[in-house]
Order: sequence, then C-alpha cells, then structure tokens
Amino acid sequence: MFAQCRVYGILDTGYVPPERLKEKCRALLAGGAGIVQLRAKKESPAQRRDILSQIFPLFEDSSVPLILNDDLETALAFPRVGLHVGQDDLPVAQARAALGPERILGLSTHSPAQAQGAIAQADLLDYFAVGPVFATPTKPDYTPVGLELVKYVAGLNPPLPWFCIGGVKRENATEVIAAGAQGLVAVSDILLADDTAEAVRRLADA
Repeated sequence: MFAQCRVYGILDTGYVPPERLKEKCRALLAGGAGIVQLRAKKESPAQRRDILSQIFPLFEDSSVPLILNDDLETALAFPRVGLHVGQDDLPVAQARAALGPERILGLSTHSPAQAQGAIAQADLLDYFAVGPVFATPTKPDYTPVGLELVKYVAGLNPPLPWFCIGGVKRENATEVIAAGAQGLVAVSDILLADDTAEAVRRLADA
C-alpha cells in the first residue's frame, strides 16, 4: 500500500477552519491522496476527538489510512487510526507497544542520523518522513534540510516507505522527485488551493 502511495495529504487545522475540515478531507481523498494525516497541534485532545468523529466516517469504506499526529490516546479511541510521531514525541518502541501490530506508525526525521535511526527501527515503523526539504510556514522553527538529505536517504535504499515533506509544492515537486523522493507530502499548497482535489491530482501526476 505504502509503496504505491505517491501523495500523502495532511489535514492541518492551521490552514483549514473547523467548518471546512470535512470538506477538505473529502477533497484529499477524491484527489487520490494515499494517506491522510490529521494534524491538530493547537487543539485540545477533546477537540481532536471531535474532529476525528467528523472525518472518520469518510474512511470507513476506504482503503486509505487515517493517521493522527502525536496523540496516542485519541488515536486509540478510534478503530484502525494510526499515529505519527516526531523526534521529541513518544518513543517509537513505546508507541508501537501501545498501538499493537496492526495500526500504522510513522516517524519524522530531519538528519542523516535520524533517517538511519528510522531504518534501524524498520520492524516497528511502517514509514518515515524526511524534511523539511524547503522552508515552510508549517514548521517555521525548523531549518530546511534541502535536497541533499533527500539524495542521501534515497542512496540508502530504505526498506521502509519514506516521504519528503516541508515546502513541497506542485511547482517544485519535480526537483524533489529528481533527488530521489519516493513519495511527497504537501500541506499548504494543496489545502489552500481552490480545488484541493485537483491540486492532489497534479502533484501525483508529477
């Protein structure tokens, strides 16, 4: 499933107002996003649970996985919802132990050492992300890793599926792909598009 996924969509509440979250999620799926992650960093656990309650029905008859960013307890409250963690979040081994073997678990990496660390935990992870490739308002405090890290990770030929994130847009997708990206994660470029479904299709076409 992950090997065939080219576009990983993130439903980020920093870009989408509450009343449009379900609409935008539906558009991500209609455009062909192979994975969808809910990223609601500023919301409370109760608010994240409410958002998941709204969008979860969209995935009940879909093979597309729904992932929650960094909230294990809320993820576990819904069937099949996976978890994505960062370097400073819940350790991978602890997250996997709580999730069990069936739910999806992903990890963010920002350096060669962290990418190697993800690969070393291939028995616990389902995928990992590399970035931010370019400067991005989504992660303003993170220094871009550039295309060099993408080339480095591609050269490792990871046994895990991996995705490039951070400032990835339709306009620069070919650069990231040329550097060796296996899959792309886009946030603002597709969420802020008037036609999000078409934006996802164009990114996938790249």
